[in-house]
Amino acid sequence: MADFLRILIAILLPPLGVFLQVGFRGPFWLNILLTILGYIPGIIHAVWVIAKYGPPAHTGAR
Repeated sequence: MADFLRILIAILLPPLGVFLQVGFRGPFWLNILLTILGYIPGIIHAVWVIAKYGPPAHTGAR
């Protein structure tokens, strides 16, 4: 369910979805750039980051 919410956030605000997943690391800054260049590339990258990195470390999921 949490992944669904992160993907929904990523569709509405791609950088926020990436930030919730990885924080201020490299993928976040890349997503900012992609979103500035085009909203759709930002969404695609955000969904890919959420799928690739799995649950964020700060949620306590093991």
